[in-house]
Formats: sequence, structure tokens, C-alpha cells
Amino acid sequence: MQTVVIQGPSTIKGQINISGSKNASLPIMISTLLAEGNCFINNIPNLRDTRFLVSILKDLGCRVDFQKNTFVVKSSAIKKKSADYEYVRQMRASIVILGPAISKYKKFKIALPGGCSIGTRAIDLHLDALTKMGIKISIKNGYVIAERKKNNLNSINHKFPKISVGATQNILMAATLADGISKLKNCAIEPEVVDLINFLNKCGANIKVKNRTITIKGVDELNLEDYKVIPDRIEAGSYILATMATKGRLRLNNFNPNDLTFPLKIYQDMGLKIKKISQSSYEFNCKRLKPLKKISTREFPGYPTDLQAQLIASQLKSAQKSKVIENIFENRFIHIPELRRFGANLSIIGKTVTINKTLNLFGAEVMATDIRASFSLIIAAMMSKGTTVINRIYHLDRGYEDFDLKLKKCGVNISRKK
Repeated sequence: MQTVVIQGPSTIKGQINISGSKNASLPIMISTLLAEGNCFINNIPNLRDTRFLVSILKDLGCRVDFQKNTFVVKSSAIKKKSADYEYVRQMRASIVILGPAISKYKKFKIALPGGCSIGTRAIDLHLDALTKMGIKISIKNGYVIAERKKNNLNSINHKFPKISVGATQNILMAATLADGISKLKNCAIEPEVVDLINFLNKCGANIKVKNRTITIKGVDELNLEDYKVIPDRIEAGSYILATMATKGRLRLNNFNPNDLTFPLKIYQDMGLKIKKISQSSYEFNCKRLKPLKKISTREFPGYPTDLQAQLIASQLKSAQKSKVIENIFENRFIHIPELRRFGANLSIIGKTVTINKTLNLFGAEVMATDIRASFSLIIAAMMSKGTTVINRIYHLDRGYEDFDLKLKKCGVNISRKK
């Protein structure tokens, strides 16, 4: 199994091209199941998860390919009506296949998904809405079995009891080919959800967003069109926080600051300086990092849970009883014991982490735990004296394309070992 070795301390200085959004790419790739024809979807990051999804779609019988950050669809027709455990067990996003698949085909089954250990992420929100659309759902032998008897799904007027990105994406995809007009309330409105909607509309869907309400007028068919996925705001935020932590200077290319409006305001209050170079290039530097007082993770446009761990790591040497409250997932502090191995002074009470200033951090052997939190270990390693070894880096490879090469070009002493 591969590891990453970092010699610290290191300071980021250079430029990085931000990859396409992983969280936008996966549902867009899945949504091609709804449509006819062929297309090229560009700016897809070459990640463990995107490659897994290509394997799943090929196993279902789709004629697809993935090369040089382009997802090629020659035919999205499904021949096999089952997404097997062997393929979906390592990627939670695979449950989003169910909505478009059962909208297009009368019967489909999918293994209950696996993935990161950051909470239950119950799929009840998905299944309850699909049931209201006229689908008979049963769970047997670790599989969700879905069946519809009508030619098309029913339209629904539905309010999600909890805001969920995955459930929003799943149900809006299912509703694109349903009879009538569906109205979904209390929806997630993350940029990745909007990007999915933009792609579907380009393919002929009729979807509108107003506040947290998404209205879908069902259409008879969709036809695939070429598309380019948005940049990854979480990757960008991770590198910005690493720059702040190491008091570096970094230029980000292929970056949209509008997708990180609230976090960037927080970072500027902490001492981050931002300079616009061009429409999609910005320079960041931070000479003096100020301590954060208190922040809570929220659904977009609030502070992202996917940048919570990186924010904590950036504050290890600066914080003075700073508090970070996690409101999205109930088990997203599993990186805290690993950060403590560097010497970090962190305490947890319920949903709140308190960060106490640590004068010295030292390299350690640590273990990556989930996709985004794993980057917090890289930030801590760059702030620490000595050698850090990060194990189970497949988590990093699931969310950060060529992270080691990008950091190396920016002066970080990082290497990948077998």
C-alpha cells in the first residue's frame, strides 16, 4: 500500500491548476443514463472515484471511456439492471445511480453503498421520495430493489426533511423524465447541484431553481450534449488553507471565487490577501495568520463541512481557544486523533472542537481517514518539524488529483512511497 512522506516544515510557493469538481463530475456522469446519443464531458478529474464510476457504468453495459480528463459517452443504454456490491461498495455516490436508472428502466437494483466513515448518510431521504414517485422499494440481501409499473414516474410535490446534496441530485434526476411537474423543497443548492442542473437543461431538461425550491417539468426525452464541469471549490479551498498555514504565496488557475464566497470572507478576516490576476486566476498570500474565534459548518452558502478539517489544521499554531462546530455529519472528527499525533492541542465536546495554540508540531506517522479530512494531515505535516508518513493515501487519491505532484512543484518536500 502506498504512503506519502513529507519533510517539514515546508512553505507553498508557486501555482496550481485546480482540477474539475469531483462532487459535480460524479452525478453528471451518472445523469448520462437518462439521455440518448453521445457526448464529451470535459474537466473530469482523474481520481479513484471517477475511475470507479466508469467501471460501474461499463459493468452496466454503457459504452463509455475516460481519457485525459474527458468522459466519453458513446451509448448510455443499460444492459444489466444491477449495480453490484463489488463495484459500489467503495463509493457512496453510487446510490445516485438509482434515480436516473429507475426513471429510464422499469426495474433496477443496487447494492447498499460504502465509502468514507464520516456518518450514517442514511439513504431514507432518497427512498422515501422515490416511493412517492410510484416506485416499489424493497431491501434484500444488501441490495435496494426498485420497480415501477407505470410507463413513467409520477411527479411529486415533496419537501426533504433534511437538506441533502445526494438526495436532491437523485430525485431531481428521476423527475426529469417523470409525468407532470415536480416541486422539490428544502433542496441542497451547492454549486455542484447547480452544475448538474445546467448539464441536464443543456440536454433538454426543464429545471428551475428558486431559493431552495427546484421545479422540474418532466420531458419525454433527453439528448446528450458536450459539457465542461466546474472547478473543484473544495480542492481550491484546501490549497488556500495550506497556503495560509505555511504563510506562503500561491496562484490558483481555473478557480471560481464565487463558489467560495463565504469561506474566502472568513479567510480574509484571518489575514488572507487575494489578488485577481485574470478572470479565472487569483493569487493568495498570508503573512500573519490570525486566530479564528468560532465557526459552524452549514449547507451552502455557509461554511463547507468538506473544509472543516483543513481549517482546524491551519489553526494549530495560531488558535487561542478557537472553536469549530460540525453540524453536517455526526462523525466527522475522526481526523482529530491523527492531528494530535503531531502534538496538536485539541479537545472535543459533542459537535465542537476547541483548538488551543501549539508552539511546536513534530512530524509523525499518521493515517488518512476520509477524503477531505486527509488533506488536514498534509497541512499539519507542512507545519511540522521532521518527517511525516501518511498511510492509506487512497483516500487522498479519491479527492485530490495529482496532489503530490502539485505540491512538489510548489516547493513542498513530498514523495510517494510503496
